[in-house]
Amino acid sequence: MSQTIGRTRLAYARSWHLIDVGSDTRPLGRIASQIALALMGKHKPIFDPSTDCGDYVVAVGCHDLHTTGKKRFQKKYYRHNTRPGSLKEITMDKMFEKWGGAEVLRKAVSGMLPKNRLRAPRLARLKAFEGMAHPYLQNILKVAELPQVQETLAEAKNEVQVPVEK
Repeated sequence: MSQTIGRTRLAYARSWHLIDVGSDTRPLGRIASQIALALMGKHKPIFDPSTDCGDYVVAVGCHDLHTTGKKRFQKKYYRHNTRPGSLKEITMDKMFEKWGGAEVLRKAVSGMLPKNRLRAPRLARLKAFEGMAHPYLQNILKVAELPQVQETLAEAKNEVQVPVEK
């Protein structure tokens, strides 16, 4: 029996997900963890940690990124170029001003991905935009919807269904 059952080209096909960060009520960490799972491909039945089977994610509306507590003003990002005295720090608020919310989201997702050779290609499949416009409209297959939106759609479908008399 073959060991490659289900590991077809169709199973490894990459789909595109759209997440509207601006209208999402969840904080930064919850959104970033959902994005990281999609980039790794953990939602697929063929997931294997050593293979790159994840999808593309387009995050729009990053200028309205929501954080809880005082993280926006107290959280610091550090960088160092290995030279003595070159440790630099920047707060999340300053990063929002300088590079925007897309870079903050990218750093949060990067921290949630495994630290291995697949991290850079997975992170390259995250396309984050400050506004609502993006060049990937024809690629989008799935829209990450909020539970409230799904409930409203289900109610609308139930109202539309009219019993047919025989």
